Amino acid sequence: MNTHYPIAIVGAGLGGLTLARVLRVHGIPATVFDRETGRDARTQGGMLDIHEDSGQAALRAAGLYEPFRAIVHPGGQALRLLDRDARVALQEEDDGTGDRPEVDRGQLRDLLLDSLPEGTVRWGAKASGARPLGQGRHEVTFAGGDTITTDLLVGADGAWSRIRPLVSDATPSYAGISFVEFDLLDADTRHPGSAELIGGGFFIALDGEQGILAHRETDGSLHVYTALRAAEDWLDGIDFTDTAGAKAAVLAHFTGWDPAFATLITEADGALVPRRIHALPVGHRWDPTPGVTLLGDAAHLMSPFAGEGANLAMLDGAELGQAIAAHPGDVGTALASYESELFPRSEASATESAASLEQLFGPDPVTRLVDQFTGFAAMRQQN
Repeated sequence: MNTHYPIAIVGAGLGGLTLARVLRVHGIPATVFDRETGRDARTQGGMLDIHEDSGQAALRAAGLYEPFRAIVHPGGQALRLLDRDARVALQEEDDGTGDRPEVDRGQLRDLLLDSLPEGTVRWGAKASGARPLGQGRHEVTFAGGDTITTDLLVGADGAWSRIRPLVSDATPSYAGISFVEFDLLDADTRHPGSAELIGGGFFIALDGEQGILAHRETDGSLHVYTALRAAEDWLDGIDFTDTAGAKAAVLAHFTGWDPAFATLITEADGALVPRRIHALPVGHRWDPTPGVTLLGDAAHLMSPFAGEGANLAMLDGAELGQAIAAHPGDVGTALASYESELFPRSEASATESAASLEQLFGPDPVTRLVDQFTGFAAMRQQN
């Protein structure tokens, strides 16, 4: 079956949904296609800090800023920075005046989904490829054989985008860091020592080669990532179906750390989840291509160490939607306007992200981070 859609967005992540919402605000219909079987097919990850000049700007453009404020996690901007001996190098409380409030990713996605008409998102539509048809039109093929055609195709389909090859031959490469992700549930009751260690917001402990990053979630759980400089195949040597064995493999890299950190790992509830960190080349861009563009990780995948990924995806979606609305019937001009802002912005953020990775997993990271945060505080006072 082949159906035509004027605007087809592949990927119902935060960026694709923001685009669909901003288009709707301007009275422009769009359809989103996503591989998941439904909105609740999987959990959506942990907390996000939403930046004033990007994610919050996108939510304003989408007419969702006030509902967003209602789901902000009180206390979520608190910060604890420790060294491997569990010495606190920096601690900041959330006094409610920060410009990067924390929200649960799943709640934010629900906010966007609920703002769209029923049927906007076509679930269970896993794109397997796309091809140009000429004059800016494209055909998208889905697993199972169904196809659609579209006048404007937007790849919002993440790191391993099936739409990206239409404009670029770039592929993500391993960034040298591997995560192992896990949760401690009902932390205050079941894991009080770990709850006290992590605190009420964001937590980070570093020694230059390994790190532990964590958030307190809105449901009272602790969402934790161990991060290691490791070969790309390191995770392949761990059987993650054997949770006890996986914990032992991760613990082996933290033997010199304070025992409180080992407790985080040994008391983890449920399975451990491996994640390799990948990135597209810094400065990734493409030549103008009629009828197709990218946003979010499909356009500028970077490591998470600048905290920009979700924020940029939402800003991309908002700015693309506004460009389409500003140039009705002129897709080429809309895409040129959008991409002229997208490319330098994403290059700057990717540069920052790559530098942050080297800072966090390089010499004397705790001291360097304290100096950085102290500098930020001084600039805020001056302003």
